[in-house]
Amino acid sequence: MNEEIVTRIQQVIDFYGLTVSAFADEIGVQRSSISHLLNGRNKPSLDFVLKLITAYPEVDLYWLLKGEGSFPPATIESKQNVDENTTKTIAPPIVPSETESITSKGIGSKTIKTKQIALFYTDGTFEVFNPKKD
Repeated sequence: MNEEIVTRIQQVIDFYGLTVSAFADEIGVQRSSISHLLNGRNKPSLDFVLKLITAYPEVDLYWLLKGEGSFPPATIESKQNVDENTTKTIAPPIVPSETESITSKGIGSKTIKTKQIALFYTDGTFEVFNPKKD
């Protein structure tokens, strides 16, 4: 039974295209514990299983423990496939020159000044740009 769980853990690692050390970092365990687990030296603890399903909620607990059901669910695509087909293009911010102003459309001739621009990235990070003060 231990070997079957380890095989399913390896499937999760492979599905996301992670190295063993990256997987350990993602779920918040020591890298050596993953290595010992995959080599059959240790069995997965309850804490390990909970960390795995917390970090990857699409992994079905029943499938992980018993092998019943399926992984990956049909509704998700491999993160590795998504990353291979996605490019992150970051365009420089468009800032009006000192003599230009941004006017809103549909509100007449009211002049609106930009207060702040925020870019949110899919990895959870963000950048905030503030225009120069007059």
